[in-house]
Amino acid sequence: MMSNSEGHTATDIITYIGVPLAVLGVLPILYNTVVTLAALSKIKRMLKHSRLTALTRSDVVNRIIEVELPRYAVTPWDRFTNRAEYWSLSCHPSEIPGGSWTTFNWRTNVIGLNTQRVEYADQLRQPQVEVAFDELIAYLLDLGAIPDAHGWRLLRSTGLWTPVGCALMLSPDGTEKALTIAPLDGSDGHLSLAVSWAGQWTTRDYQHLPPYWVRLPPPPPPPSTADAPNESSSVLAKETGGVSTEGGETSSIAKRSLDSTQQAGATNTREPITCQISTDGISAALRQEEQLQSSLQLDSLYIDHLRIRSGSGGKSDGTWFASAVTAYGTTSQTILWSYKIPEQILSFTRKDTVPCGVLVLLNVVDESVTPEWTTKHDDQGAALDAFSRRAREQREAINAEARLPPAQRTQAARDRMMRENEQRLQEMRDKMRLENQRKETRTMDALQSPKWGAEKVAAHFHAWLKRRGTVPDDSTSVKDVVGTVLYCMVLDGQFASSLCRMLDLWRTWAENGGMRKLDLAALQEDENQTTTFAYATLLVAIIKDTAASTGPGAEGSLSMDLQECVKMWRQVRLG
Repeated sequence: MMSNSEGHTATDIITYIGVPLAVLGVLPILYNTVVTLAALSKIKRMLKHSRLTALTRSDVVNRIIEVELPRYAVTPWDRFTNRAEYWSLSCHPSEIPGGSWTTFNWRTNVIGLNTQRVEYADQLRQPQVEVAFDELIAYLLDLGAIPDAHGWRLLRSTGLWTPVGCALMLSPDGTEKALTIAPLDGSDGHLSLAVSWAGQWTTRDYQHLPPYWVRLPPPPPPPSTADAPNESSSVLAKETGGVSTEGGETSSIAKRSLDSTQQAGATNTREPITCQISTDGISAALRQEEQLQSSLQLDSLYIDHLRIRSGSGGKSDGTWFASAVTAYGTTSQTILWSYKIPEQILSFTRKDTVPCGVLVLLNVVDESVTPEWTTKHDDQGAALDAFSRRAREQREAINAEARLPPAQRTQAARDRMMRENEQRLQEMRDKMRLENQRKETRTMDALQSPKWGAEKVAAHFHAWLKRRGTVPDDSTSVKDVVGTVLYCMVLDGQFASSLCRMLDLWRTWAENGGMRKLDLAALQEDENQTTTFAYATLLVAIIKDTAASTGPGAEGSLSMDLQECVKMWRQVRLG
C-alpha cells in the first residue's frame, strides 16, 4: 500500500474527502424532505380546519405537493324551510384564499375536481364555486346588502377588465364591501367575485318580503250600511262598473276584491296580494297573511290574464302590468330590478302628451290654472246693441200703427207680432249655431292646447278622484292609489283589460299626432271611460317616475346596469 511521507494512505484520503462530499450530496434531499413534509402537514391542518376533504400527494425529492380538491356548484338554501342555514353564517368558514364563499351556508353539488401542485402551504387556493349571478345578488339583497351604483356601472361598461376589488354590493350601512371583483385566476373566462359578510350585517329575516316580490295593498273596507246607508264605499269608484244595492252602492274595487269571476275559489277576505316578478313579468300572485311565512304549498291566484305572451295578437296587458308593478315596487330601499320595463313604454311616459284644455273640458281642472289656450268672446256689447235695435224698431212700428185706422191697426199689430216671433226664433237658431261653432272651435283649441306630462296630469286626476269620493281622502299620493289599482287588476281580468286598452289607446294617439276629436268625445260621453283614463294616468305617472331614474345618462341607472350585467353573466365564479 502506497503511503506518503506523512503516513497517510490513499484510503485515508478518500475517507476524509469522499465521505463529507457524499454527505453534502444527500443534504438537499434531506432538506427537501423536511420542508415538503412540514408544508404537507400545514396544508392538512388548513384543510381540516376548513372542513375540506382532499387527496394529497407529495414528491419529497422534487419538493412538490399535489392537492386534489372538489369543485362545487352552489345555490342558497330555501329562505323558509331552511331558515337556520339561510339566515346564519357558516360555523367553519375557510381561511384558504379563494374560499370566501364558505362564509355562508350553501347547498352544494360536486361538478369536478381541481388539482393543484404547490411547494408551500400559502400557495394553496380553494377552487371557486359556480353560482347563478341572479341568485347570488338576490341572496345578498335578502340579507340586507345594498348595491353600489358606481361598481355596477363600471362592470357594465368594462366587463372582465373591471379593477380587482371594485365593490358591487355593500354592507347595509354602506361602509364595507360585501361583494367585490376578484382576480381571474382559474375562472376560465367567467366573471370572478369574492364575498365578505359579518353576522351583524344581516338586517332582514324571513318575515320580510323576498327580493323580486311586491305587496299590493287591498282596498279599504266599505263603510257599514248601517252607519252610512247612502254613501258609496271608498276606493276605485262605482264608475268603473260598481253594483248598486238597496243598502247603498258598492264600489267596483270592493266588488272585485270579494267575488271576482276571474278568481276561482276566492274567499271573502281583504288580505294583501304579493306578486313575484321575474324577467318575464308576473310569475305568481298569492293572497296571504301580512307576513309571508312560506313559499311552498301556496295556491297562486289566477294570473293568466296578466302574463306576457309572445304572439298574443298585440295584447299588451301583461307588459303594462309588469311595468307598472315594477315601478310601484322600486323604491330607495327595494330595487325590484328583475323585470326590465320596455324602452317604448319608458319613452312614451317621458313625453308630454295630454292637452291641458282636454282636462278643462272633462271638468278635471279649472281653466284658470291652465295657460291661455282658447279665444275669449265678449258678447255683451253685441247683445246690448241687438236689444236696443229691437226696442227701437218696436217703438217705431207701434207709432206707425197708431196713425192707421182701427181695422188696419189691428192687422198691422198682428203682422208685427208675427215678425217679432220669427225674428226671435231666427236669433235663437243663430245663437245655437254660433254656440255650436264656438264649441267646435273650443274643442279643436283644447286638442291643440299646451300638453302636460303624466305626473302633472295624474296629480290633477288624483284630486278629481278624491273630490268624487272614488278614492279615500287619506290617499296622500298617487302611489297609494296605484297599489290598489294593481290589486284590482290581479283579481279582475275585465277591469285589467279595459284599463290596458285605454293605455294602448293613449300611447297610440300620443305617437300619431296627438289626441283626436273622437278620443275626446269618447271620454266626454262616458264617465266610466274618464275614470278609466284617470287610473291610466296614475299608472303612467308612476312608470315615468321610475323612467326618470333609469333613463339614458341618468345618474341613477342602477336597475338597468344590474339587469344588463346579470343578462351578460348568467353564471359566475365565487371565491
